[in-house]
Amino acid sequence: MLGYLGPAGTFTHQALQTISDDEGLPFSSVAETLEAVRRGQVEAAVVPIENSVEGGVSATLDKLIDGEPLLITGEIIIPVEFGLYARAGMSLGEVRSVLTHGHAAAQCRDWLATMIPDAQVTEAGSTAGAAREVADPDSRYDAAICARIAGRLYGLDELAHSIEDTPGAVTRFVVVSPPGKLPRRTGADKTTLVAYMHEDHPGALLEILQQFAVRGVNLCRIESRPTKTFLGSYCFSMDAEGHLADRRLAEALLGLRRICRDVVFLGSYARADKQPPDVREGFADADFLEAATWLRSLGGESA
Repeated sequence: MLGYLGPAGTFTHQALQTISDDEGLPFSSVAETLEAVRRGQVEAAVVPIENSVEGGVSATLDKLIDGEPLLITGEIIIPVEFGLYARAGMSLGEVRSVLTHGHAAAQCRDWLATMIPDAQVTEAGSTAGAAREVADPDSRYDAAICARIAGRLYGLDELAHSIEDTPGAVTRFVVVSPPGKLPRRTGADKTTLVAYMHEDHPGALLEILQQFAVRGVNLCRIESRPTKTFLGSYCFSMDAEGHLADRRLAEALLGLRRICRDVVFLGSYARADKQPPDVREGFADADFLEAATWLRSLGGESA
């Protein structure tokens, strides 16, 4: 059984359906979803981690490292389209209150300001949850911003479709499992990790970035997250191109381990877009092995 951030009809539910015929077990928050994996209630779970417009999903980034270890074993990318949905008989001009997820509200901000400027927007735990609430005849909300699948699932009328301000937006989801064997290297992989500095000093972030740069590893996401210890204390959540089995990435992680207070490895897994990295001359596995062989020939002990 797989878990997902519910209820039924969320984009996360759609993401799960692309990898499994199992309807899955919905949970009301990212925290509950990931804890279900830790407890063994589900084999794995699907949660959102990044949006092309709004960036990283803070709840996921934080809860992945808040508790017993977890492992990301895959990713899924889903196109994001939003519509405005209401109970039967409601017209667009009558809408005065809208319920939706915070990311959805942010992605439809301009449309809302133009089309229903007087409507008050309230945040919900998910877009599908907003649709379910609005479907209740006693709901105090007039309309929900959600996916078409959620609007139809809960019997709502579509007042407008494709209301997102940035066409072509996508959300990235990850499949999270208990710690175990890593997915095999495919040649088009991604590795997720979190690095904690020993101390805050000029050039601390540069030192972290250099561990990747000097080994030819490209970062496709980096963002700071508060460590929740004191104001101004941050760690860095990153996605790097490559797999732990790639020598260039493995050596970058060894470098991070030397200079950081802690490094949390969250998994190496196949990229959803199947895009292989651009490995420059001198950074392929064979290049690292040749250099190690040369070093041994000089009488060095390390490989």
